Amino acid sequence: MTTYLLAGGGTAGHVNPLLAVADSLRERDPASSVLVLGTKEGLEARLVPERGYELLIVDKVPFPRRPNTQAAAFPGRFRKAIAQVRSHIREHRVDVVVGFGGYASAPAYLAARREKVPFVVHEANAKPGLANVLGARRAAGVGVAFEGTPLKGGEVVGMPLRHEIVDLDRSATRSEAAVQFGLDAARPVLLVFGGSLGAQRLNEAFADSWGDVLAAGWQLLHVTGERSELEDPEVPGYAVRRYVDRMDLAFALADLIVSRAGSATVSEVSALGIPAVYVPYAVGNGEQRLNAASAVAAGAAILLQDGTFTGEVVREEIIPLLTDTDRRARMASAAEHVGTRTGTENVIAMIDRALGSAN
Repeated sequence: MTTYLLAGGGTAGHVNPLLAVADSLRERDPASSVLVLGTKEGLEARLVPERGYELLIVDKVPFPRRPNTQAAAFPGRFRKAIAQVRSHIREHRVDVVVGFGGYASAPAYLAARREKVPFVVHEANAKPGLANVLGARRAAGVGVAFEGTPLKGGEVVGMPLRHEIVDLDRSATRSEAAVQFGLDAARPVLLVFGGSLGAQRLNEAFADSWGDVLAAGWQLLHVTGERSELEDPEVPGYAVRRYVDRMDLAFALADLIVSRAGSATVSEVSALGIPAVYVPYAVGNGEQRLNAASAVAAGAAILLQDGTFTGEVVREEIIPLLTDTDRRARMASAAEHVGTRTGTENVIAMIDRALGSAN
């Protein structure tokens, strides 16, 4: 029986690929033991137990960014976190560690190395986090979601995706999806969304231009985010939703997507072969722009600036795309080549190789 320890968390971007791999490992061999290492504070503290996995706790120890009292305390706290993971590895007789980034991963990599247990790194973003940069130096395998990710030994494996995305037959599901959102399955649909909290810039731009989308002969499915105060004009062909818990149905209906460029979003949209317009979130270190770069370079998507994204930009850049069937077809074809639905299998193959080299 193999015991796997999957480390990561903090955000959905770390937790969701971790759970996709965990589910497939458990399905492949129900006799195996799949454990998850995370912190008490991260999203994993809720999602992991809900999915039926045991969550082993490690202290959250942020890397210091400047010299202060926290920086002075860091070495001792980090050594304690490593010791916690070493104890978990010994107690559960862990055979391999797989890290997905986040606070739990850095001590997991060092603990695995000291316990002489092989470890694998998966990086979901085109700009890697510090934990994975450090872990990649000694890992048995390093998988990245995007071409060009600067990680030592990085191999493009894609993103481990949810089953409902991997198994989605868009054509077969389109009619059900149209009923779900009150739209016409026979007419094209533009899907606009900005993540779970929405995107104010996108919301304001389409509040100004939804009439132009409809005038172009398209329908609009607009997921505004739960905090949005955007009013629904309640006109046929324009479906406004605060939140959608079945994004697979939204994707089944989409002929073109306008969205942010989170790593999971780009991976799912590309895997499904849907042409896209990405408006990267401007806060941070440019991660979202880099996430979209390979899809843009392949011709599967176009990139627009958040700071200048308005209703007028929708009319100038997006409305012409709605009426250019040939261009959208070329983008969809390119998306199928840049995306993959086998990210989970690719990561598991890397884990198997790590186990094989350790035996």
